[in-house]
Amino acid sequence: MIQGVLSRAPATDAAAAAMKAKRAASIPEDEESARGKRLQLHDSAAEQGPGLSAAAGERVAAASAAETRGLRLLSLLLRCAEAVAADQLPEARDMLHEIAELASPFGSSPERVAAYFGDALCARVLSSYLGAYSPLLAASPLAAAQSRRVSSAFQAYNALSPLVKFSHFTANKAILQALDGEDRVHVVDLDIMQGLQWPGLFHMLASRPCRPLSLRVTGLGASLDVLHATGRRLADFAASLGLPFEFHPIEGKIGHVADAAALLGPRGHHHREATVVYWMHHCLYDVTGSDAGTVRLLKSLRPKLVTIVEQDLGHSGDFLGRFVEALHYYSALFDALGDGASAGAAEEERHAVERLLLGAEIRNIVAVGGPKRTGEVRVERWGDELRRAGFRPVSLTGAPAAQARLLLGMYPWKGYTLVEEDGCLKLGWKDLSLLTASSWEPTTEDDLVVVAPAPARQEGQDS
Repeated sequence: MIQGVLSRAPATDAAAAAMKAKRAASIPEDEESARGKRLQLHDSAAEQGPGLSAAAGERVAAASAAETRGLRLLSLLLRCAEAVAADQLPEARDMLHEIAELASPFGSSPERVAAYFGDALCARVLSSYLGAYSPLLAASPLAAAQSRRVSSAFQAYNALSPLVKFSHFTANKAILQALDGEDRVHVVDLDIMQGLQWPGLFHMLASRPCRPLSLRVTGLGASLDVLHATGRRLADFAASLGLPFEFHPIEGKIGHVADAAALLGPRGHHHREATVVYWMHHCLYDVTGSDAGTVRLLKSLRPKLVTIVEQDLGHSGDFLGRFVEALHYYSALFDALGDGASAGAAEEERHAVERLLLGAEIRNIVAVGGPKRTGEVRVERWGDELRRAGFRPVSLTGAPAAQARLLLGMYPWKGYTLVEEDGCLKLGWKDLSLLTASSWEPTTEDDLVVVAPAPARQEGQDS
């Protein structure tokens, strides 16, 4: 069953090893293949002369051992996922013990991937026994401290990978174009965290011949303390540029906001304000709360632009299909992070990113099927949902695409790819798409400028 699923998915370095492991008839055959490779490489090293053969032989042996270990780990993961899908929990539990012995969050890319997927499978098995699972960043006194740790990990992620920078730079360019000629600006960030991207936009706005008369940022998040700290940093930066600035923190989720007036403010004070919305989607925790409520509020806001950066990772279908897709996706991310991190401090930062961000996402996807636990039908692709809700795409193929290419060229990251598709920008690793950035505007001319908050509509009025 798993062979067919894997054959339909694009391969990355670690995921290709998973396919090789599953196609093999048995693990002894994998080991036999690895022994054959060792013999071939040993013969090649011997041809180089006696002075090089010993050192080359050691490298060959180490590489072969690592490959065999990776094949074994990934084969165990796939077999364990099959057992979980078939509700054969005792068999899955036995395989998890071996995965725990072979995997390591500090090892090679396959070992690190296996460590976090093994942990997620363990949580899945445990939740099946207990019938419960606690998501990351649940409502508890620890939420603020956890939010700070996650925000710190995102800063490290920003240094190790172009994914966060791609999201920020591409969105800022699209937003700047949409705000051309506007002198009253309102930015709504659905998950602002530390607001890392907005100083870049502030600088571009301050560099325009006509500076904005007002600049307001509404930031949503899980912790009011973190939001206030973000607001103070942004206010200090705006003041250094001489920009009038106002920050409006909202503790909570966009889908739980009852009325657009809570975001827009009094009509007289913010009349004729151009509103833009930004959201960098991830699987770390549930940002929207209610997807239906989020769509309804975005329509009520009537923003001049909505910019979304989404992970190219689905959450629909059966458990086994989701598991294999996630294995491919995160294998690519771990490969890319391994390429971007060098020895010393960078490796420590990579470990924090993998543990606090990627590992938590894997756990959410594998253990419970995603960060949302409300039982409502989830939005699979937000771009498609916005189109159905009355928005039309705005092409990112101009300045935003040029900015993304410049970004990839400025840093020593190899293996990343940038593809323009239907006006969207897709950033990938070795031809596997990781993120898709898209921008959207209301379809009717009357919606292009906000004149007043639209009245809230009933749930049943929006599809």
